[in-house]
Amino acid sequence: MRKNLSRIPRVSLCSAALLASLLSTTSLAQDWVPSRHGADDRIGAANYLSADKVLQAAGLITTGKVYSLGIETAEDSPAYGSRSYEIDIVPGSDSIPVGADAVTSNDERVRTSFGVGSQIDGLGHLGVGHQYYNGLTTEQIVSDAGLAELGTHTIPPIVTRGVLLDMTAYFNVDMVAEGTAFNQAEIAAAASAQGIEIQRGDVVLFHTGWMQLLGNDDERFISVQPGPGVEGASYLAKLGVVAVGADTPALEVIPFENPDRSFAVHQTLLAKEGVYILESMNTAELAADGVQEFLFVLGQPKFKGAVQVVINPIAIR
Repeated sequence: MRKNLSRIPRVSLCSAALLASLLSTTSLAQDWVPSRHGADDRIGAANYLSADKVLQAAGLITTGKVYSLGIETAEDSPAYGSRSYEIDIVPGSDSIPVGADAVTSNDERVRTSFGVGSQIDGLGHLGVGHQYYNGLTTEQIVSDAGLAELGTHTIPPIVTRGVLLDMTAYFNVDMVAEGTAFNQAEIAAAASAQGIEIQRGDVVLFHTGWMQLLGNDDERFISVQPGPGVEGASYLAKLGVVAVGADTPALEVIPFENPDRSFAVHQTLLAKEGVYILESMNTAELAADGVQEFLFVLGQPKFKGAVQVVINPIAIR
């Protein structure tokens, strides 16, 4: 389901400039198609994953401490637009015990959008006009059974080096303010201050302290945020990262750097660069422990044809 922009302030979806840009889909893709991974590629920056990278990342484990990076998805979770999560318990054999041991059981029935809570955005989630990663069009990827191309079920397991950039430490604040963009200068300076070199095949996470708002000020949490700007997204993509994430619900800086360009960071990472997006990552414990690099492990659920999907990545120190 697409993000509903009506809850994000200072964005005009009806501007003539934006409508004109959406109509010129043929020319929009010329600068980024085919992808650097070839015209037939469908997994984008996941091509940078390798057995050597797994072994390198495994060597970072020094304490064996495991961190859950996912947050709970609940019926009252803040979500964009009409996204929602509902769960009902459906009695299995609870009403009629089965067998000599009187076995009873429960099942569940879930009605949900996969874009609620911690999630990975697949390459078919957001495009430029009607073109997605490698220039694939809506007609090529969308089917009655979900995404025919670029579904999240096709993403390989992401096991690699994770890097946490603590932007609260960089800006010397408890929580980075909304509208604060992380571009090349800020990202490079934060990494340098931590003595970290971002490498090809890494997953980069930003800690902003934004998760403090969850459950306390959900409207602010979901409507504005700090995050990467377009230049910062391009910089990370050029370094060869597999995914970029943060402890914010939409990753990128909001209000947008350019009010006429909605979710330009999503377009840059997903459509143009094939870099995955990780949203609502729980980075607080990593930051509190001063963890800067770690083994990152993600095996996403294989819901065939999904655009995005709820996840619980694991960091191991």
